Amino acid sequence: MTEGSNDALIRPESKIMPLTQLRKRVNEWQAAGLAVVFTNGCFDLLHIGHVTLLDQARREGDRLIVGINSDASVSRLKGPARPIVPEHARAGVLAALAAVDAVVVFDEPTPLELIVALRPNVLVKGGDYIAIADDIVGALEVRSWGGRVKILPFVEGFSTSQLIARAITPEKK
Repeated sequence: MTEGSNDALIRPESKIMPLTQLRKRVNEWQAAGLAVVFTNGCFDLLHIGHVTLLDQARREGDRLIVGINSDASVSRLKGPARPIVPEHARAGVLAALAAVDAVVVFDEPTPLELIVALRPNVLVKGGDYIAIADDIVGALEVRSWGGRVKILPFVEGFSTSQLIARAITPEKK
C-alpha cells in the first residue's frame, strides 16, 4: 500500500512490525510531514478504556504507533498469571483497530529504547500519570527533539485488573 491508498484496505497483520521495519516507516511518515504519535501498554483484555485512549491518541497526530509489552515483560510487571492474551493475539487485535497505524512488541521493562529509536512527535499516556508529565518514560527525550507529551484521562471503571477481579469474584445482586 502506498501513502495515498485507502488505509481501510490495509491488512491488520501488515501493521505489526519489528523495530527495524517500523523505524523506516516512521522516517517515511515524518519525511512526508506527518506527525507520529506513540503510546504503549500491555493491552491485555482490550476494553473500552483502551479503545478510547487509542482513539484520542490518534487525534494527537497523523499516525499512531502502539508499543506492546511482550508476554515475558507483562509477566514481570503484572505477575505470573498474566498476560491472559498472548502477545501475537494482543498485537493482532490492536492492529485491527482503525486508529492504529503500527504495532511493535518490546521486551524491555519500559518503552524507552523504542521511543528513542522511533523519535515520535507526540508521546501519549493514560491518566494514571496526571501528577507529573516528566515522570513518563521517554517524556524528556521526546521534548529534547521538539516533540510534546500528552496525558489523556482514563475511562472510569475500566482496567484490565478490575475486569479480571470482577470475573473471578462476581458481585452479588
